[in-house]
Amino acid sequence: MNTPQPPSANEPAKKPGKRKFLLVLLVASLAIAGAAYGAYYFLDARYHVDTDDAYVNGNVVQITPQITGTVIGVNADNTQIVKKGEPIVQIDPADARIALQQAEANLGQTVRRVHGLYVDDDKFRAAIAERQTDLSKAQDDLKRRLSTGMTGAVSDEEISHARDAVRSAQAALDVARQQLGANHALTANTSIENHPDVLASAARVRDAYLAYARTTLPAPVTGYVAQRTVQVGQRVSPGAALMSVVPLEQVWVDANFKEWQLRHIRVGQPVELTADVYGTSVVYHGKVVGFTPGTGSALALLPAQNATGNWIKVVQRLPVRIEILPEELEKHPLRVGLSMNVDIDVKDSADPRLGTDPASTYNTDVFAKYGDEADSAIARIIAKNE
Repeated sequence: MNTPQPPSANEPAKKPGKRKFLLVLLVASLAIAGAAYGAYYFLDARYHVDTDDAYVNGNVVQITPQITGTVIGVNADNTQIVKKGEPIVQIDPADARIALQQAEANLGQTVRRVHGLYVDDDKFRAAIAERQTDLSKAQDDLKRRLSTGMTGAVSDEEISHARDAVRSAQAALDVARQQLGANHALTANTSIENHPDVLASAARVRDAYLAYARTTLPAPVTGYVAQRTVQVGQRVSPGAALMSVVPLEQVWVDANFKEWQLRHIRVGQPVELTADVYGTSVVYHGKVVGFTPGTGSALALLPAQNATGNWIKVVQRLPVRIEILPEELEKHPLRVGLSMNVDIDVKDSADPRLGTDPASTYNTDVFAKYGDEADSAIARIIAKNE
């Protein structure tokens, strides 16, 4: 049976030496790590500001009717894409069509009546010429009677009748001239196309045509349908929200940074972004384009009131708008409301804190054709009835 051997005198001396070596190694590792982190911070990290309180935002285009009517067709549903100008909601056009036909008929009648005014000018000129001939004849008769009346061949009564005939012919001439003047006042310095009566009737046709055209609601932009509430048979009125169209190529990111993080953020600084939906494998690039003029609490519907005895300071956040490169959005589209991680490179802080670029504009021309079509219809009616 083997008995345990007592420890040798050298073993206790070895253990403290090994422990000391490990301790020195640990301290050296910590020092190297600290130096590496310090170098990383001073060379790169201190020039970056990041946050995960960031979300995708974009234009949400509301589809609202401009007339009252009953919906007879809905050509798009949620999640579907619609092209710019495509009809997506149809309102019953029966009443608008009748009003348009009445306005067109009234315009035709007005054109014919105004055309008659120009014809009356010639008629009144002919009447004046006739009355002038009658006056000349009456004046000649009076002269003959006056010349023969001195010899007693013509009675005073006949001379009196001759004078009355001259006065009557002169009065008829004055009436004809006044009629021409009154009619000329209705046609002077105008043509049929720009006559006030024709313009007024044309305006009614244009109004009726627009009301008829507005029975079809087109998509103002290309995008995806969301928030559809309209149903076939529903009675709608102007301003009612029927659905929304979201153009995903016009999205941006609103990153909410804390107050102290805004110190070195400037307009134009480069930004790297990642989306939770794609992970870190997809990196977006963009730039800072502006700052919201107030914090979220200041611009809220019910702003916070801090003038109380139990006030507690809360760090505020300010939304910073970030624009993403369009080609990257095309490859990896984002949806409104998705979470984003934002990293801004603030090394170059020479740019102005406030944006100097002109305001962005968003517009659509899908409704412009209605006015051109109305003008074409008006010109056609005027030419047909002249």
